[in-house]
Amino acid sequence: AEGKTAKKGLSGIFFMAAVLALVSFSCTGPIIGTVLVQAATTGARLGPAMGMLGFGIALALPFVLFAMFPSAMHSLPKSGGWLNSVKVSLGFLELALSLKFLSNVDLAYHWDLFDREIFLVLWIIIFGLFGMYLLGKLKLSRDATLAYINVTRLFIAILVLSFTLYLVPGLWGAPLKSVAALLPPQETQDFDLYTATLGQSSKKSESPTEEGNKAPVKYGDIFHAPLGLNAFFDFKEGVAYAKKIHKPVLIDFTGHACVNCRKMEATVWPDQTVLPLISDNYVLIQLYVDDKTELPVNEQYTSTFSQNEVTTIGALNSDIQAKIFNSNSQPYYVLLDPDTEKPMVQPIGAEYEISIY
Repeated sequence: AEGKTAKKGLSGIFFMAAVLALVSFSCTGPIIGTVLVQAATTGARLGPAMGMLGFGIALALPFVLFAMFPSAMHSLPKSGGWLNSVKVSLGFLELALSLKFLSNVDLAYHWDLFDREIFLVLWIIIFGLFGMYLLGKLKLSRDATLAYINVTRLFIAILVLSFTLYLVPGLWGAPLKSVAALLPPQETQDFDLYTATLGQSSKKSESPTEEGNKAPVKYGDIFHAPLGLNAFFDFKEGVAYAKKIHKPVLIDFTGHACVNCRKMEATVWPDQTVLPLISDNYVLIQLYVDDKTELPVNEQYTSTFSQNEVTTIGALNSDIQAKIFNSNSQPYYVLLDPDTEKPMVQPIGAEYEISIY
């Protein structure tokens, strides 16, 4: 296709656009993919449509403007050392963000390769090297020699190195609320001083029995509730326990790859009015809709709602959410009456205003 872009007429323009689409797919794919997944899973139409429209306009606008004002192309800066610096800088950012997606897969399959400390160590190294590169202390093969750095580059280096230092307390469990949505869950951290200060240092998910002892819950060996909360990870088990002790249920439909779920757990749940409320007044049930753990063969079935085979814990929880609550978005919080198994109030999604939540 690239060889045909030199042709004149419509065919040349067509193949030029085809080459652009192929070359840029690695950059556009994550954006377009996210929008399409949102449309497919939540049923939303306006948001994804506006996202596609905005992305299409942004991608096409430079070509339209230069076609209308071709003389403006002469004022564009020539490629050189500055362009290589931009490419290297974007490479550092892409490397850091790629760890987020790798972490999502790691969490879904329970490989336990990237807990929170390891993730933070890698980010600290990446952004530390990025800052050194911006200051000219780290030089790559195609970089031009820097006699000095300009003010813009200096300020960017200060921001990057400041962000690097900001990440360091996270190695001891600091919540790092501004980036918590991108990090692995707090409960994957082995050395966590922050959760201990909340008075909830236990890492094993347990539920109180009538005798006041502790009993392991189903799937408690593979899931861990945030902030040291006691939680159930099986819908039927949690509802049965709530009936037994006569408490309402708080169902948290969540996901390993759910950015807003992590943000809620880092910014809203730790609040001094919210955390005791969840801990003391409700039976918490956390249901992960994207977990890939296989169900026992005798628990696998065909969904009467979607007609799909339900073979994993994630598929089971997703089917429960879609079939009972007619929703497939996360986070999704349901206050449930365990006796009637009906919502007590209108379920909500992510809500960062604590008074409303």
